[in-house]
Amino acid sequence: MMKQYGKVAVLMGGASSEREISLMSGSGVLAALQAHGVDAHKFDPAEKPLLALKDEGFDRVFLILHGPFGEDGTVQGALQVLGIPYTGCGVMASAIGMDKLRTKLVWKALDLPIPDFVLLNADSDWNAVTARLGLPLFVKPACEGSSVGVIKVKSMDELAAAFAEASRFDDVVLAEQFIGGGEYTSAVLGDQVLPAIKIEPATEFYDYDAKYFRDDTVYRCPCGLPAEVEAQVAHYVKQAFWAIGGTSWGRVDFLMDEAGKPYLLEVNTAPGMTSHSLFPMAARQAGMSYEDLVLRILDTTLGSEE
Repeated sequence: MMKQYGKVAVLMGGASSEREISLMSGSGVLAALQAHGVDAHKFDPAEKPLLALKDEGFDRVFLILHGPFGEDGTVQGALQVLGIPYTGCGVMASAIGMDKLRTKLVWKALDLPIPDFVLLNADSDWNAVTARLGLPLFVKPACEGSSVGVIKVKSMDELAAAFAEASRFDDVVLAEQFIGGGEYTSAVLGDQVLPAIKIEPATEFYDYDAKYFRDDTVYRCPCGLPAEVEAQVAHYVKQAFWAIGGTSWGRVDFLMDEAGKPYLLEVNTAPGMTSHSLFPMAARQAGMSYEDLVLRILDTTLGSEE
C-alpha cells in the first residue's frame, strides 16, 4: 500500500447537472488509485454529508466533482474548513473558473485574447446583439460546464428562444462571438502545459454528447498547429490559468480564427477524467499513462498539510 497518502476519498457524483459525468470520471480515478495500491474509496456527497469524511477517517480527497458545488469553490471551502487536503484549484480559482463572465472579465483586463461577448436579458435588443457579434453566435449560461445549456444560434429569430433555454440553467446568460478556425484545448499540470489537442466534432459543435458519448468526434494530438503558434498559445494558457489563481491541474479551452489567431474560451478547474476526456489524452501524448497522471495529481495534496 502507498502509505504516504493515507485513506483517500474520491469525491464524485454530487447533485449537479454533470453528476453522470462525475461518476464516470470518478470511477476511472478510483480504479487507477487502487491499481497503484492507494487506499482509495468512493465518496458521493449526494449520499452522505461532507462531515462524514472526518468521521470515516479520510486523510485527503481526490476531487472529481463537476459543475456547481463541486467545481465552483463551495466544496473547496468546506474541505478547507475541515482541514482535509484536496486536489485541484482553491476556492478563488474554482469560483472564478466556474463563472464564464468573471473569467472573461479577468482575462480582458489583462489584454488576453477572447471572443467578443454580450450579456443578455429578457429586454435585450436582439438586432443590436447580432449586429455586434455577427451570426452564427453562441448563447450560454455563465455558470454551467460540459456545454450544458449552450446553443448555437444561426438567425436572429432564434435568439429569444435560445436565451430562454439558457436561462433555465443560470440567471446570467452570455451571447458570444463565433470563432470558426477550430476548437482546441490545453491541459495544465503544475507548471507544465501539456500538448494541445484539436477537437473535430461530427456534430454542429462540441456539445455534451460529442464530449462524452459519441465515438465520431476526432481528437488530434499533436494538434497540427505550427510550433511557434502552439508555443504562443501555451504562453497565453499559462497566463490565463495564473490570472484566475489556478493551481495543481486544469484545462484551458481556446479557439483559432481563420487567420490563425488564438482566442481563449474558458477554463476548467476540475477536468473530466473519463475514457473520452481530453486531459488524459494530452498526458498520453506527453508520455504519461492514465494511472500515472492520477497519481501525479494526487501528489499535489502532499504539500498541503499544516
